[in-house]
Amino acid sequence: MRILICLLLSCCALAQAQPAPDAGYPARPVTVVVGYPPGAGTDVLARLVALRLAGRLGQPFMVENLPGASGMIGASHVAKAAPDGYTLLVAPNTLFLAAHLLPKASTPDVVRAFAPVIQLSQGMLLLAARPGLGVSDAAGLVALAKKRPGLSYGSPGSGSPMHIAGELFNRAAGVSITHVPYKGTAPAITDLLGGHIDLIYGVPGSLWPHVQAGKMVALGVVQPTRSPLLPQVPTLEEQGVKGLDVTTWYGMLAPAGTPAPVVARLNREVAAILAEPDVQKEFRAQWEVPVGGSAEDFTRRTRDDYRRAGAIVAEFGIRLD
Repeated sequence: MRILICLLLSCCALAQAQPAPDAGYPARPVTVVVGYPPGAGTDVLARLVALRLAGRLGQPFMVENLPGASGMIGASHVAKAAPDGYTLLVAPNTLFLAAHLLPKASTPDVVRAFAPVIQLSQGMLLLAARPGLGVSDAAGLVALAKKRPGLSYGSPGSGSPMHIAGELFNRAAGVSITHVPYKGTAPAITDLLGGHIDLIYGVPGSLWPHVQAGKMVALGVVQPTRSPLLPQVPTLEEQGVKGLDVTTWYGMLAPAGTPAPVVARLNREVAAILAEPDVQKEFRAQWEVPVGGSAEDFTRRTRDDYRRAGAIVAEFGIRLD
């Protein structure tokens, strides 16, 4: 009995002596993967956060750009990485939409392959019209679309959040505005300014300068509540077009199986960074509102967005160009 007690005490002492999974983390440089080219919105926010993580944790957080396949090349790389906290992913919510549109053989299971760490920010989509259309709000647009069939809206491409916003608007308002997909936002803006299309969905960073110049008319934001970045612009929801919620966001994820204490440490550190006034200012300059929150909150958000995206893709038969 005495020997057994000694063995038990020894085991307890050994267990207590083991370092916590996040003890000493990070002990070497960390790679932050971005599935888009340098200078893209994802890249800008990733570098902003990575720089401050390096300052807080005393190790380099190096951004590595692996663009291609709607961000899936970078995501696949992280999904296959060791789950030790030394390879992270910063991605937009389109990751969870693209998973329904790209071949399954070439995409990771985005729900099971990652451990969500924290939501970095939330953006918004704006619906704008060419001034010559003669509408200034959602009610005017709905009335015109019912009276004059053949109106068109542009988006950066089939399967984009802007495309989804347009189809949800059609369904909610009971209209049929034709989708015109482009290879990016810039050519869609060019055609709207030239009068070749009537409407456009896009992020305010691309559209708002044209609104300020009087070359576009902002009709509303595509989310349930007004954005603090453009509080003067009403939502389509409050204008009577119900059920429109197509927001954009960026988040940080780790490979599935990353120790919970490491995820919690990263969550705490990034949340503290997002609370810094200068960081908030830099995010807002990118038309993003810092969010933060727990890893559990972000996990629920990613799961909900994945399920909702799948239902929308199936309902409207959305396919990539």
